[in-house]
Amino acid sequence: MRALRKLAPLLWLGPSILLIAFVVLWPVVEMARTSLQKITSSGLTQGWNGVRNYSDLFDEDALIPVLLRTVLWVAGVVVVTLLLSLALGQLLNARFPGRRVVRWAVIVPWAASVLMTALIWKWMLDNFSGLVNRALLDLHVIDRPHNWLGDPHQAMLWMMWVAVFVSLPFTSFVILAGLQTIPADVYEAARVDGAGPWRSYFQITLPLLRPAVLIAGIINVINVFNSFPIIYEMTGGGPGNDTDTTTTFMYKLAFSDQHVGESAAMSVINFALVLVMVALYLSFSRWREETR
Repeated sequence: MRALRKLAPLLWLGPSILLIAFVVLWPVVEMARTSLQKITSSGLTQGWNGVRNYSDLFDEDALIPVLLRTVLWVAGVVVVTLLLSLALGQLLNARFPGRRVVRWAVIVPWAASVLMTALIWKWMLDNFSGLVNRALLDLHVIDRPHNWLGDPHQAMLWMMWVAVFVSLPFTSFVILAGLQTIPADVYEAARVDGAGPWRSYFQITLPLLRPAVLIAGIINVINVFNSFPIIYEMTGGGPGNDTDTTTTFMYKLAFSDQHVGESAAMSVINFALVLVMVALYLSFSRWREETR
């Protein structure tokens, strides 16, 4: 009976475990299995291929630049998003007329389709009829229309801005939720002790916000790493592979180059990279201190 009582929680956890196994674990296993098979461009499986798909993938000249660009893409977008969200969350937590309307307005980019947002920004950056060129020409900042998405470096910066733009609402509201859990009497005690606004922020607000920042950071790392619509819609990873990250590079291997096995191998590496980047983020954020 004692053993049965210990197994009783499984009756409650069982459905969730089965759902996770079906939605998460099974695709991972299938992905790893596919990466070890020889698959034709038409999708016909011709048996096991060992690690040949991986060796072919690492022979790709574009792979290392794509991996480095992906790390830069994730780190840049997540860091800028967190920094801006800390400021925006503080603003949304303040009392001012029309605060509710401002909060509704901030959440709009998150509620909209990421693909639609990327498409709108692509139109705005068009070198002939885009709003950005038109505004800069009228302000005499530039003397002729500029092809912002034609240059890989400028295109990456614009895509990073769009990624920050769509990530800000969710992250800001997570920070806002964290701010609203901080008791007001803590700040009152700090004021009595003579602490100014900046000292209170760095010694009270930021330490108490660490759980919220931790959650927001992890979700952002995963979302930005797998952000396919922004890159593919705005530049298609081009010119060439100059703005590709691992997600768009994986797509091109499967559908443009017809290398299905290599694409599956890339997906396995992509999954491993997500785990590594999340682990590094947790390590740098000292997440274990939050569980003590």
